[in-house]
Amino acid sequence: MRRLLLLAAHAPLLLGAAGPIDRPALVTRHNPVIRRVDPDATLTVGNGGFAFGADITGLQTFATYYQQQGVPAETLSRWCWVNDANPNHYTLAAANTAFTLPDGRVLGFPTRSSSPAGDWLRKNPRNHPLGQLALEWIKADGSAFVPADIQQPEQTLDLWRGIITSRYQLGGVPVTVTTACAPDSDTLAVRIESALVASGKLRVRLAFPRGHDLAVKNTPGLDWSHPESHTSQLVTSHQIARHVLSTDYFVASSRDVTATAPHTFLITGDAGQAVLAFTLKFSPQSAPAVSAPAAVLAASAAHWEKFWRETAAVDFTGSTDPRARKLEERIVLSRYLMAVQCAGDMPPQETGLTCSTWYGKHHTEMIWWHTAPFALWGNDALLEKNLAWFQAQLPAARALAASRGLKGARWAKMTGPEMRESPGGNPLIIWNQPHLIYLAELLYRNSPKPATLARYRDLVLETADCLATMVTWNEAKQQYDLGPPLWIAQEIYDQATSRNPSFELAYWRWTLGVAQQWRERLGLPRDAHWDHVIAHLAPLPQKDGRYVALGSTPDTFDNIASRHDHPTMLAPLGLLPGGPDVDRATMGRTLDAVLQTWDWETKIWGWDYPMIAMTAARLGRPETAIEILLRDGPNNIYLPNGHCPQRSDVALDRNAKPGAPRREIAVYLPANGSFLSAVALMVAGWDGAPRATPGLPDDGTWTVRAEGLKPLP
Repeated sequence: MRRLLLLAAHAPLLLGAAGPIDRPALVTRHNPVIRRVDPDATLTVGNGGFAFGADITGLQTFATYYQQQGVPAETLSRWCWVNDANPNHYTLAAANTAFTLPDGRVLGFPTRSSSPAGDWLRKNPRNHPLGQLALEWIKADGSAFVPADIQQPEQTLDLWRGIITSRYQLGGVPVTVTTACAPDSDTLAVRIESALVASGKLRVRLAFPRGHDLAVKNTPGLDWSHPESHTSQLVTSHQIARHVLSTDYFVASSRDVTATAPHTFLITGDAGQAVLAFTLKFSPQSAPAVSAPAAVLAASAAHWEKFWRETAAVDFTGSTDPRARKLEERIVLSRYLMAVQCAGDMPPQETGLTCSTWYGKHHTEMIWWHTAPFALWGNDALLEKNLAWFQAQLPAARALAASRGLKGARWAKMTGPEMRESPGGNPLIIWNQPHLIYLAELLYRNSPKPATLARYRDLVLETADCLATMVTWNEAKQQYDLGPPLWIAQEIYDQATSRNPSFELAYWRWTLGVAQQWRERLGLPRDAHWDHVIAHLAPLPQKDGRYVALGSTPDTFDNIASRHDHPTMLAPLGLLPGGPDVDRATMGRTLDAVLQTWDWETKIWGWDYPMIAMTAARLGRPETAIEILLRDGPNNIYLPNGHCPQRSDVALDRNAKPGAPRREIAVYLPANGSFLSAVALMVAGWDGAPRATPGLPDDGTWTVRAEGLKPLP
């Protein structure tokens, strides 16, 4: 039998012989250590809403090479957005397509993304890169500084302190660069030590691009064209004022900054001094006062030690299954990445703060994958920060619902900071709607207090009101239907005719039930209409004894063209806890059919593997769960820095053979977040789970010690 120790964070030991988990040892044994110029190994420091990606030099010296070959090294925040001018006064209505609803109404949805209005509205607002910080090495022969110049590199991300240390030689001369981010401000600290600094041959260049290359939707490079279109003004020797389109921001330095060309500045060391240390603070407001480098390094170390000590942990020391080490490493790296990239003033884009995708827009259907693990791993405050944005956007969500003839709050799918929809298929996607009820419930489970109910009351009840009015009564079948129009989570079916997708039906029924529990906890009567919808919602569609994706086109296992993208017909028992509408035997046959016949090579996403693992775990098939979770399949390959890139199914890589798919999305945080949620389910279980660690094999090869991990519903 597996050796199991389940410990609550800060609680007395349940099995004292083993003692608590050695948190520093657990974390630091998975520190990324990079010993070559590897564009797949960009390392990041950040605070959740601001991050700095470093190449092998500890700065962004070879950023173009890294962007073209692997993971970009950029400086991004969730507060810096720009807008092009809109002289044509484009509105969503100008991108509308008319759809006929089941009740006969004709309603416009802004789906024409390629129209002039649609194109402008998708690209505006968009996120803006804050600047690029690079080393300049003045070589004796005057040639350019290139990746091949890096000698004997050894770069380490100390996860326990959140500090990158980069050691290498240039022309045989040692260089050490230390990089860190303040936890409470968007301040970067850099310390460079080398005889090359003392001789004036090594210095730092800060440059500002026009933005991202708008010709590329996902993982674009920086745009250095048209320098006349933006300004970078040195207002004092320590502060730069930036103006780009509609946006102003500032960069303050602890050392003197010298302008050398438009948008280009130098930071140099003192003659004869081998150490150059400085901080840069990026801010939407003028902020000339900046912290000292040593203070930022100390604050980073204290912050990350607190993070690792006071939240959940899982240790597989003593396991003989060779997959245990891989699982543990992926947990540690994913937890760091999620905390660094997914807790800003606005919820994250799918690439976090590493690079741009979909113009920096937040895809609200990803909010569960991005933030549910915070509640499961002891980081409630980070989930609360994400939900605060949704709370602030309730007026916009109410207005969107009213424009569609719905009650409550309807959430835009692909959106910027203003919660406006983006044209395309986005307005027809609906599985983003129930997430906020699920996430609020996770917080309530962790803190079942009246204050939690009061805080999220409007978010839960108004979201549920919208869910209950998005369905349509089918008189002939005496049931409520979902759609049309809609674009189901498996984004391959006709939007104008799709009706009754299995995952969305299950999600509606379960979250409406949770919302009724919230009403009862608040001392309110149950909503009669919600109960009627719960009782009469269409059953989950199935064919030949297996659940299928869509009731109106039940061809999932008849047509290979319908077996790619997300196999979300598994989610009703996995991501969701199942219920009277989910038959376990039917779901088991569905899981077998997905594992045996799914078209993995055409397209599958990084969050699909954990989603499938969650279903396998709840079905009592732990070996299947661990195998699929860690399978080295398409879009489930994790890099040395913990990131999981996503390839395209059609585009060609610059250096690949013809026909080979290239990476379209350099990193993909929903993969890391779904992975952490699946691990929580597999280790901590769920309400009513038959045994401890129900998602891990019970074959004597796993030794599990867990502290503070929360079960799922």
